[in-house]
Amino acid sequence: MNDPIDIISEAMKAREHAQAPYSKFKVGAALLTDTNAVIHGANVESASYGLSCCAERVAIFKALTSGHHTFKKMAIATEGGAAPCGACRQIIAEYASDIELILVDINQPETPKHTTIQKLLPNSFTGENLPSN
Repeated sequence: MNDPIDIISEAMKAREHAQAPYSKFKVGAALLTDTNAVIHGANVESASYGLSCCAERVAIFKALTSGHHTFKKMAIATEGGAAPCGACRQIIAEYASDIELILVDINQPETPKHTTIQKLLPNSFTGENLPSN
């Protein structure tokens, strides 16, 4: 990877801002835009679990609401290198379907797993499936 931006380090930095008082499972995401801006996201939990938001969605929502709409890649840092949950996979499929996903185990950041949303969520349902489109 010859990128001037170390997206893995950026995801690990983002993880430091996670608010995970209940699960203790901290997640950091770093989303690289087509203009080489890095948008950070961290998971934020609520005592009402359904109101919690994952790092991947935080990063994508921040990017979209800041005017970014084209992305290159996203690194996700967790203990164990977990893949995105189903809700995050759906948002990635709709708003960042062409990006490279880099899954990083914070205990072994030198051996990340590279994947795509097509591999994680094949035959996804998106706006293309709606009759009005």
